[in-house]
Amino acid sequence: MKTMQNRNSDPRGKLIFALDVGEDLDEALSWVDRLSGHVGLFKIGKEAFTHFGPEIVRQVRQRGGDVFLDLKFHDIPNTVARAAEAAAGLGVAMFNMHASGGKKMMEEAVTATRSLSEKRGFAMPVILAVTILTSLNDQDLKEIGFRGTTREAVLGLARMAQDAGVPGVIASPQDIDGLRAACGQDFLIVTPGIRGAGAAADDQKRTLSPLEAVSLGADYLVVGRPIRLAADPAAEADAIAGEIARGMSSRVRAAS
Repeated sequence: MKTMQNRNSDPRGKLIFALDVGEDLDEALSWVDRLSGHVGLFKIGKEAFTHFGPEIVRQVRQRGGDVFLDLKFHDIPNTVARAAEAAAGLGVAMFNMHASGGKKMMEEAVTATRSLSEKRGFAMPVILAVTILTSLNDQDLKEIGFRGTTREAVLGLARMAQDAGVPGVIASPQDIDGLRAACGQDFLIVTPGIRGAGAAADDQKRTLSPLEAVSLGADYLVVGRPIRLAADPAAEADAIAGEIARGMSSRVRAAS
């Protein structure tokens, strides 16, 4: 498993490929073979994990790939703590949970993960909190009973996650500036909803390009369909990594 420092020094390490590609395990693993060296992590979400179970995590890791387990745990604190232990036991590099599960749920998950990692002597996975899904906008939140704006909900949930010991969040790239102000420069921000210039937004309602997102301060980008549907997926991943590199340079210049 690569260290976070090594990933941060290489633009490709900041790129996470969404590995939800259908019902054929061999096809899914072929994407790992095809994109290894072009992306930093492979995101295994509910679709792939429901089809293939923990075996897909083992197979990706056997091929040298690091895994972001995107199951968005959300349950009573004890259940999420046990799920967090199970995720850590699989050797994933990252996993996540819904911040809306509450501070106690997140605290217990962090504690359980740290305890297991120390007991077994391996690096603790990065735990991320999901704030507001990028498919939701202000009107959607109003319909499901949230008060205030999407941005206000994101910042409130992120602050609670940070207080619970969670080192970062999944959040729209359009929320990066507010998150940086609220949670500081060391707080990790992983951003889905990434689309290249001219690309279709699909079901994502709050999107930015890779260059824009990293320039604003995103630490990792999750990209699926733009790479998967490209004529040359590896070349598309390299192009996105190039945008990430330019965004990183822009941040350095802005800070100097």
